[in-house]
Amino acid sequence: MKYTREVKTGILAIIAIAILIFGYSFLKGKNLLDSSRNFHAIYADVEGLSPSSAVTINGLKVGQITSIDFLDKTGLLLVTFTVDSDFQFSKNSLAQIYGGGLIGGKSLAIVPDYENKLMAKSGDTLPSDIEEGIMELVNERLTPLQVKVERVIVSADSLLTSFNQVLNPETRNNLQSTFNDLAETVRSFKGTANSLNNIVEGNSAKLDRTFTNLDEMSGNFNKFSDTLAQVDLSGMSRDLEKIIADFEQVSNNLSSGKGTAGKLLTDDKVYDNLDRATKQMEQLLQDIKLNPKRYVHFSVFGKSPGSYQPPKDSLK
Repeated sequence: MKYTREVKTGILAIIAIAILIFGYSFLKGKNLLDSSRNFHAIYADVEGLSPSSAVTINGLKVGQITSIDFLDKTGLLLVTFTVDSDFQFSKNSLAQIYGGGLIGGKSLAIVPDYENKLMAKSGDTLPSDIEEGIMELVNERLTPLQVKVERVIVSADSLLTSFNQVLNPETRNNLQSTFNDLAETVRSFKGTANSLNNIVEGNSAKLDRTFTNLDEMSGNFNKFSDTLAQVDLSGMSRDLEKIIADFEQVSNNLSSGKGTAGKLLTDDKVYDNLDRATKQMEQLLQDIKLNPKRYVHFSVFGKSPGSYQPPKDSLK
């Protein structure tokens, strides 16, 4: 069977038109041969979401955005997207815009919800949400930091201004003089340190002997401590307690009038007798001094002793 040229031309034209329609629909994100389910979501701002953007469920691509149009005169946007997977989710599942990195664009994720048993059907409108992207997070974190940096810059500028006002020519000269004096002091300390080093080097032998003597003294102290450790301190303590007890007994005897010393301290008669005996002894010694010939007489020619002189009672 032969086709005429007109028939062939018509068939080619029909095929070309079909390809054109199919290609145009494909470029717009529609697949005419696909039986995917269509869903809708309403947003106040799609934040860079565009047709042909991916639609994912748990990170797996299950469809794409087919169109984004104004819903009404209020500026709300109607986003239409397809889901080519048989994965079932409820009508309360969330259509969430996410992504928006430095390179990649926005995408739409379906967050399944299973509390509602009523499954979503093609043509349903799902609840919408927008997840903060990396740029929004960066702006959110950088805004407080920017405020703090601005405050620091203002404080630093005020500090530098005050510093410049303080560091007038006179103050700088004073600081220069201070640093010069400090350098001179450091040089003096350095000279003193050198002198001390020379003294130490010149007397190193004496220092060695001194440390040797200190070492020997330490050894002697150790020996002395060992000797003290061997002393019977407990016995000495017992002897000392015994001596103290004896002294205490003697003191008690004296206080109670026992013995001659006790009677002397407590009995007035003993004291008076002793006082009289002392007076008489003194008178006797005075009489011996005044009249020695009465007690000792040596005479070769028989001369009689002189006249008697009574002793003076000086103790009255």
